[in-house]
Amino acid sequence: MTPTLVITVIAVYFALLITISFTTTRRSDSSTFFTANRQSPWYLVAFGMIGASLSGVTFISVPGWVADTQFSYMQMVLGYLLGYLVIATVLMPLYYRLNLISIYGYLEQRFGFWSYKTGAFYFLLSRVIGSSFRLFLVAGVLQIFLFDAWNVDFSITVLVTIVLIWLYTFRGGIKTIVWTDTLQTLFMLSAVGIVIYLISQDLKLSLGDIPAVISESEYSQIFFWDWQTGKNFFKQFFAGAFIAIVMTGLDQDMMQKNLTCKNLGDAQKNMFWFSVILVFANLFFLSMGALLYMYANSNGIPLPERTDDLFPMLARDHFNIIAGIVFLLGIVAAAYSSADSALTALTTSFCVDFLNFKEHETTLELQHKQRNTRLIVHLGFSAVMFLVILLFKEINNEAVISAVFTAAGYTYGPLLGLYSFGLFTKLQVRDYGVPIVCLLSPALSYWLNNNSEELLNGYKFGFEILIVNGGTTFLGLLLLYKKRSRP
Repeated sequence: MTPTLVITVIAVYFALLITISFTTTRRSDSSTFFTANRQSPWYLVAFGMIGASLSGVTFISVPGWVADTQFSYMQMVLGYLLGYLVIATVLMPLYYRLNLISIYGYLEQRFGFWSYKTGAFYFLLSRVIGSSFRLFLVAGVLQIFLFDAWNVDFSITVLVTIVLIWLYTFRGGIKTIVWTDTLQTLFMLSAVGIVIYLISQDLKLSLGDIPAVISESEYSQIFFWDWQTGKNFFKQFFAGAFIAIVMTGLDQDMMQKNLTCKNLGDAQKNMFWFSVILVFANLFFLSMGALLYMYANSNGIPLPERTDDLFPMLARDHFNIIAGIVFLLGIVAAAYSSADSALTALTTSFCVDFLNFKEHETTLELQHKQRNTRLIVHLGFSAVMFLVILLFKEINNEAVISAVFTAAGYTYGPLLGLYSFGLFTKLQVRDYGVPIVCLLSPALSYWLNNNSEELLNGYKFGFEILIVNGGTTFLGLLLLYKKRSRP
């Protein structure tokens, strides 16, 4: 693919997104930015959430991961179903009953000021890290496909990547995201389907032959039972359940979309259909990963050192022009469907949780002031993500999907502990001590993870370190127990 073709495809794509942005932001205000005026159709939210959940990490890392982990990722995906059931039946009714804009407002009502700010802080930290990991992938692809040919530095590539997001989200916020995510999910899933079809043609397989060929390959094993490995079924299943709870149900980014639905019933329908489709979508990506390795082996193509580079390398150097364009559209759609909503959610959380914005402004002067402040915050988080991506480039040496889940284990653990303690006990805590517990718990979990083989007779933690972190936070909150004062 020539740089001219690449830039043309990207320009047309973003022209479409910006058009959607201007169409959806007529007569918009802060309520539009934060909640889409609570008028989003549930089926659009459900379909768009597929793209936000999968992201560029799934598009590139999951297929590349197949060589090292086979289909073991499906064990986590099955665990997601349990997590989404908890979200739909426990968390969503709570959020709708309290009529929240930021879901961390629950912590203030349950525990107090410091718990509220601690929860919001950990969301900001978690989402900045996770979204930066995801954008790192798409920036790397743009570097390979376009900017390397022009000798442009990677930092400029990252800057362009973030500026494009800012352009179509700074006005409409979550209302724009609901519509653009729907479009981007369609592009992403269509790209996977087309790539699978084109690879099957090269391998001389009919579409009906593909399931049997994959199941007979070395890549198709799903279930693993060795308890000492990170691929053990029970580790992955329960880690998947808790990852779904924290990265969707306790995440302002994902729940902000659900809270734009008209009512709780619509939001629960959205969650049900979203979870079912997500299982099949992940199986789709893993199947594509197996076919990518079969394609490379069949054509004598040397495999790249990093598994994340497999799909981009094949698309750039070995696929035909149609497959190359499809890949480019797919990765851009996948990455941006996650990153754009994350930037909006970061802005929402900071404005509501730390600057005390309300959903409806009372005066024109206040409306204008809040709009200007919101733009500054939006720009500020764009700059933070830019710096984190550059830092990640210097230190990353593993598949990005592994890095995302590893980071989630440490940053979402305190949120898991706070919400589980609040929901499943009626105990009160000394609110001022909550930040200390939530700082010590990830540190203790990190130490335990690094020394588990010596301390636990060879046991090695995987992504279930999230559960340990949440449990440690829960126990720490018990130490902060205080008796209710009598009236």
